[in-house]
Amino acid sequence: MAHRNRLRSAWNRVGSGEVHRAPRKWQPWLADTGSLTQKIEQAIGQKLQVQVLRDCPQTLNSDESRYFHFRIRRCRVREVLLCANDIPLVMAHSVIPTASSSGSNHQILRLGKKPLGAVLFNQTRKHTKSKPPRDIARLDKGSELRKRYAKNNVALDSPLWARRTLYRLKGHPILVNEIFLPALLSHLKTK
Repeated sequence: MAHRNRLRSAWNRVGSGEVHRAPRKWQPWLADTGSLTQKIEQAIGQKLQVQVLRDCPQTLNSDESRYFHFRIRRCRVREVLLCANDIPLVMAHSVIPTASSSGSNHQILRLGKKPLGAVLFNQTRKHTKSKPPRDIARLDKGSELRKRYAKNNVALDSPLWARRTLYRLKGHPILVNEIFLPALLSHLKTK
């Protein structure tokens, strides 16, 4: 019977009902369509700190390449930790294709220590009312995203839950992966 609690594949569309197979405590976080940064800040009553792990050009991994239908090879990858009191609550891995970060988006995407979500939600609200496609996944120890953060000495319990959203910034795609860390829930309980 344990197989009934597993998702059908690595990434599953939220609208498919698969979110209900995730643990109940993570469901509101996985399905929420608003700004994750804003939701966490409201829940804990303080601003999050952004710890930039990496922000550089890179070749897409096979999963990301498939998501862009193999049309994009080079991109900018931004990996950050969203922290409260120096405790990581969320890991974010954003894939910004080269074409998405040029032209009028170039200045907007000079983020520094600003969360990407704040920029995306500020800009996309002006241009669209439709909700971007969102997938969720259970990330076990073998997943690419978990392996990336293990290299940064981030301790990860198994399994982790993540959501992946394809945003459009002035018509250009940006893929944002957000991995929820157990510290998020324990931090909420102490507030």
